[in-house]
Amino acid sequence: MSEASNDQYYVPHLAKWPIVGSIGLFVTFMGAIQALNSQTSITPWLMFVGIGIILWMMFGWFGDVIKESEEKLYSTQVDTSFRMGMIWFIFSEVMFFAAFFGALFYARTFSVPWLGGEGIGLATNETLWSGYEGVWPTNGPADLNGRFEIIDPYHLPLVNTLLLLASSVTITIAHHALRANNRKQTIIWLIATVLLGAVFIFFQAEEYVLAYRDFNLKLSSGIYGSTFFMLTGFHGLHVTLGAIMIAIITIRVIKGHFRPESHFGFEAVAWYWHFVDVVWLGLFIFVYIL
Repeated sequence: MSEASNDQYYVPHLAKWPIVGSIGLFVTFMGAIQALNSQTSITPWLMFVGIGIILWMMFGWFGDVIKESEEKLYSTQVDTSFRMGMIWFIFSEVMFFAAFFGALFYARTFSVPWLGGEGIGLATNETLWSGYEGVWPTNGPADLNGRFEIIDPYHLPLVNTLLLLASSVTITIAHHALRANNRKQTIIWLIATVLLGAVFIFFQAEEYVLAYRDFNLKLSSGIYGSTFFMLTGFHGLHVTLGAIMIAIITIRVIKGHFRPESHFGFEAVAWYWHFVDVVWLGLFIFVYIL
C-alpha cells in the first residue's frame, strides 16, 4: 500500500466492527435490564457475553487502526480528524463530571439548607424534619445508615493527589523524550506513570475499605455518601482505564511504534491522563477539603 499524501483523505475499508459493537451494547443492556428485574440465573451471563463482544470489538477495531497507522495510510487531514474526535470525547467527559459536581453543589447549596429551614424551607423543616440542621456533610434528615465519619483529606487523599501530580510530570517527560527520539527514556517514564496510577488505585481501594469498615461511610449514607462514592468511584474508574491505555502505549513504544513527528495515539492518551488529573484536583478540594 502506498503512503497517504496530504491531498488525499483516507477512506477506511468496509468494517464489521460498528455492527459488532452495536450488537454488544444491545446484548449488554438487555442482560443488565433483565438482571435488575428478574431472578433467573442466565441474565447476568447475558450481560457478560455482551461485555465480551464489546471487548472483542475494541481489540479488533483498535488493532485495525494501529495497523493502518503504522502502514502510514493516514494523512494530516486524518490526523486532524483524530484530534478533533479526541477533543470532543474529552469535552463529553467534562460534561459527565460536570453533572456529578452539579449534583454535589446543588445538594450543598440548595437542598440541604432548604431542608434545614433556610428560606422557603422553614415550613418543611418544622413540619417534616423538626430539629434537622442543614450542615455539611450530612446523611440527610432521615439519618440514613446511621452516623459516619469523613475521610481525612490530608492522609490517603493527599498522597493520591501527589501521586497523580507526579504522574502528570512523568508522562510529560515521556512525551518530550519521544519527540527527541529517545525511546529508552520514553519507556522508562511511561512505566513510571503506569506504576503511579496503579498505586493510586491501590490507595483508593484501601480508602474505601477504611470508609466501610471503620467510618461507616457507605454509598447508602445519605446524600454525602452517594455523592462521595459517585464522584470518587467514577474517577477511580477513569484512572484505571487511563493506566490501562498508558500500559498499552508503553507496549507499542517497546514494539517500535510511533515516530517523533507522528504519534497522536500517545498524545491522545496523555491528554486523557491530564484531564483525569485535573478532575482529581477538583475532587480533592470540593469533596475532601471543603
